[in-house]
Order: sequence, then structure tokens, then C-alpha cells
Amino acid sequence: MQKIELLAPAGDMEKLKTAVRYGADAVYFGGEVFSLRAGAGNLTVDEMKDAMEFLHTHGAKGYLTINIYPHNEDILPLQEYIQQIRDIPIDAFLVSDPGVMQLVKDGIPNAEIHLSTQANTTNYLSANFWVSQGVKRIVAAREMSLKEIREMREHLPEDIEIEAFLHGAMCISYSGRCLLSNYMVGRDANRGQCTHPCRWKYHLMEEKRPGEYFPIEEDDRGSYIMNSRDLCMLDCLPDMINAGVTSLKIEGRMKSAYYVATVVSAYRAALDSYMKDPENYEFKQEWYDELCKASHREFTHGFFYQKPSNRDQNYLTSDYVREYSFIGVVLGVDEATGETIVQQRNKFCVGDEIEIMSPGEPSYTEEVPSMKDEDGNAIESAPHPKQEVRIPFRKVPAKYSILRKRK
Repeated sequence: MQKIELLAPAGDMEKLKTAVRYGADAVYFGGEVFSLRAGAGNLTVDEMKDAMEFLHTHGAKGYLTINIYPHNEDILPLQEYIQQIRDIPIDAFLVSDPGVMQLVKDGIPNAEIHLSTQANTTNYLSANFWVSQGVKRIVAAREMSLKEIREMREHLPEDIEIEAFLHGAMCISYSGRCLLSNYMVGRDANRGQCTHPCRWKYHLMEEKRPGEYFPIEEDDRGSYIMNSRDLCMLDCLPDMINAGVTSLKIEGRMKSAYYVATVVSAYRAALDSYMKDPENYEFKQEWYDELCKASHREFTHGFFYQKPSNRDQNYLTSDYVREYSFIGVVLGVDEATGETIVQQRNKFCVGDEIEIMSPGEPSYTEEVPSMKDEDGNAIESAPHPKQEVRIPFRKVPAKYSILRKRK
């Protein structure tokens, strides 16, 4: 069977390394400019060099997103940017604008081009047009069904790949092409500055009655009329693979390292199980339970089986479900004492029951028996951001393990 790629988001270097350690085959990341996630940490040019060295050392690939729709004022800076990164061994470039595509091809002649979902490719004629322009991978628009993706696959050359989102936030606008943020707060979603007004709370106000707000629905909570549920295809991996998708993409460059680790590990377990024995594959509830320990909204299958209906929206709240708190990451072991060195991320205390998640291993529970600070003083809690503490766990966790606590 053809290798199926698990592709993870990398908003910064920590998330990039976390994604690979927890099972991603490849990551996509943005630079400090020209990416549609300007609010993510993103990578400097020097960090990109380090990132690609790390990825290739670990047998993974890295794709750079340059998927904005530029205006004239962006062209010269973009040309200069491409010159700065041309010698970094980036595996592919995600672009959506034909002008940007040409700039990348001119500046980096051997560059592999992947067509971003922002290009709104929803049919095989468009896909083959882009192939004729040198594109090696088509990222399907989120509005495509599995039936449509399967038909696209049948009309594409065999060496052309299809990538599709299988998990993460859905956009109320067509494949992310939205002017709502621009209109309401002057920040252009198509140039990486979306403020996500589709998640805001709205009421109805009559023109001659300013200040009198009426709920759009008959309750007292207002209405989240554009608030989509999150996409989750964990229970449908075989359907995506059989439709011809060879790169399974997780959304979330703005999400935390904990989110990346949790989601990637769940999909890694499911994908490995399927690839090992497709004929006898069975979905396991434990994968889904693990996935839900990351913050999420209620889930939907999006457009893959049918056009979304009101069941795919959440009209009551745009809040995430957050049942667990990311409290720390394991940095290593104090050889002199055998204590685990933990970098704190959220407050936890002696006596707390916590879960420990390690790359490639089932999570397990331990109680925090005691703690010491960096100077060896006994402490009852770890309240300071990123402080290092030492904990004598019964079972020493692997380096880079993640600690979490049920809220």
C-alpha cells in the first residue's frame, strides 16, 4: 500500500519538534511574513534552517506556507524573502496565488509546489490546470466530498498527490476566503490577520432603537450564527485513504504544543493500525477518548459525506471543550537523584493526580508525591510559568513526555 502521510501544524519550533516526536511524517509552517496564520509564532529564516535540519535528521519533511493573496505592495518584499530562503532545503512550498507560484519557481527553480486549499480547487479540471503549471500536490478545498475527491483522483496523473484536512477548525467562508474580519476590524484574513468574527456572539438591533439588542433565537444567550463545529475524521480514516488522499492534514498552527501532541498521537495510532492490516482494521474508542483530551469544539464530518446542515453548527457557544490542562513537559532526569525534571506550563500541586503522555506509548496516571524547586527546596505547588521542578515519580517518564491534569 502507498505510504500515507500524517501532516501536522507547526506554529513555532516547539510545536514542530513536538509534532515529529509524537508521530507526524511531515509538518507545515509559516515564516514571519506571507503566511495565512500571522498570529502563530512562525519561524525566522534562521529557525527554518534549524527546523529543516531537525526534520531531515528525524526522517520527516517540512513544507513552508506562502499562501497569502498579495497586493502590489507585497511583491518586492516577497521576492526578497524568497531570495533569503532559497538555499534552505525546504521540501515543498504551499501557495495559492499564481503570481506567488511564479515567484517561487523563478527564485527556486527546483522547488516543489503544493497548491493550498485557499486556491479553492473543487474539481479535476482545475486540478489538472494546476498540474500543467508544475504543481505536484493538490490540497483539496474543504468543501469537497469524498466522492468528488475520488473522482478527482481518477482524473489526475498517478504521480500527483492529494492532500486533505481531516481534523481541526472549519471556516464559515469558502475555503477561508473571507472579508468579514477586514470589514469589522480592518484585519485582512486573506493576508494572514483573521480575527475569527465567525466565532463572535451576535444579536439583532433595529435601526431606530440603538442599544436595544434582541436575541436571534428565543433564549437569553444570543446566537453564534456562523460558528461551525470542528472537523474530525478519526473514525473515518479508511474512507479518506480509499478516496485517494495520500496526505492527511491536521489544522491548528495557532494551537498549543499540547494540542499538537494529543491530536497527532491519536491519529498516528489509528493510521498505524489501519496500515498494518487494512482488511481487519477496527476503530478503537480509546483513540477518540485520547483525542478529546485536547481542547476542541463539538465535532462534524464537514462536507465529506453531505452538505453541512444546522447539525454541524453550534448556536449556543463558541467556547472550546477543555477538560484537561497542560501542566508540564519532561526535560530529563536528574542523574544524581533519579528525579524527573519538569518544566511547568500551568499550575499544579503536590497530591494532584496527573496523566503522563509519552511519544508512542499509552498514557498513564500518577500522583505527584512531592516537588523540589531548582535549588532543592521542597515546594507544595508549581505556580510560576516555565519554572523547573523535580518530582520523584514511581515510573520515570521519557524525555519530552507531556503532563496533563483533568480540570
